[in-house]
Amino acid sequence: MRISLLLAITILTTSAHAANWPQFRGTDASGTGAGKPPLQFSPKTNLVWSADLPAGHSSPVIWDKRIFLTGVDAGKLVTLALDRASGKVLWKKTAPAEKLEAAHRISNPAAPTACTDGERVIVYFGSYGLLAYDFTGKELWRHPLPQPIVEFGAGSSPILVGDFVIQLCDSDMDSFLVAVDKRTGKEAWKTARPSHRRGFSTPFVWRHDGIEEIIVNGSLKVSSYDPKDGSLRWTCRGMARVANASPTAGDGLLFVASWNIGGDASDRLTVPPHAEFLAQHDKNKDGSFTKDEFPAGPFKDRFTQFDLDKNGLVNKAEYEGMADQFVQAENAIFAIKPGGRGDITSTHVVWKHNRGLPYVASPIYHQGRVYTVRSGGMATCCDAKTGEVIYRDERLGALGDYYASLAAAEGNVFAISQKGTVTVFSGSSAPEVMARNEMGETVMSTPAIVDGRIYVRTEKHLMCFGK
Repeated sequence: MRISLLLAITILTTSAHAANWPQFRGTDASGTGAGKPPLQFSPKTNLVWSADLPAGHSSPVIWDKRIFLTGVDAGKLVTLALDRASGKVLWKKTAPAEKLEAAHRISNPAAPTACTDGERVIVYFGSYGLLAYDFTGKELWRHPLPQPIVEFGAGSSPILVGDFVIQLCDSDMDSFLVAVDKRTGKEAWKTARPSHRRGFSTPFVWRHDGIEEIIVNGSLKVSSYDPKDGSLRWTCRGMARVANASPTAGDGLLFVASWNIGGDASDRLTVPPHAEFLAQHDKNKDGSFTKDEFPAGPFKDRFTQFDLDKNGLVNKAEYEGMADQFVQAENAIFAIKPGGRGDITSTHVVWKHNRGLPYVASPIYHQGRVYTVRSGGMATCCDAKTGEVIYRDERLGALGDYYASLAAAEGNVFAISQKGTVTVFSGSSAPEVMARNEMGETVMSTPAIVDGRIYVRTEKHLMCFGK
């Protein structure tokens, strides 16, 4: 009788946990949903409801009867709660930001996704910092943070680890990882990341062997931190200059992908020695460079990345630091085994590939395989344990860039292009496209899949699809 009762409680607890999508990429940031969502859906097919939304790139977060999102409404940063059954906006709260941060031309100051533990919802805006609300919209606490020193704005989402809210703040100067108490908003610890520049990846909690590690995909390397105090456990070199995709895990391994321009062997940008470049381009002979003094092409295109402090000048230290970035940068996807300490580059990498890499869309582990999608709608699939390539750069038939991270359910993978095409595919030896669904609007956000329904945020709407 007691065993039956315990089993029933376990089943109920598991079901309740699976019915939520509490952070970026859902439960355990796996990207894997519960139930069997429809394969075919559009604004005219299998649409349960559609809600108008202010502009924003944050992904939907779901807990019980609530959906949480952020946006920019009439020039103000807002947090919204929607009714899960109808899409009706239940409340909207404005963040106390004095000025909106700059953002990439295709990004938005409301890009990071919220997180929740079922009692409070926490949001992060690069323009302000962290804010917490209860489920009625009452503000619980606020924790201001400095705006990231990068012209593209913030992209990393907050996550919950035990009683801590973890926020990554990587930028061209003064990068750090911070933990605040989820109940009070008071800082618990803060770890500087002086060797890291701009980055937009969300940290990942790797749970294995009875421990937890905070995994951060950053510039040139991936790092592991102790959630208790923020101390560094290990690093693995071989990442791109700028990290966008978030890590994931499965089959006892950690998977990290990183791609950026200049990291492929065939596409490396060679930066001339400083003295040589100075002699050729320092027109006013002041020992530094303005943007006008940079030659047209890849150097001028990256002037703001050379200019770390954003004062409009590139000095010798900034120039040589960027040159070193290009030398060390590498585009790759890694599988890493647990148990590392220190520099594990040569000891804990189980397999590694340098092709079929995503730019922004995070990879997904699903049913023993690791999937990636890159611009042009090119899908790659590897065996998770061995790294054996099952297929590489196979066309999904939906062109364009891919910013939404991959999601999966019931053996199917969901890939969404910026143009708004949701491709559903599976297949054992090649991607078998089950459906291509047109949303009719741009999509930059990652979908949520809960209880057989899929929630897709488009440029102007949040749409709920189900049978």
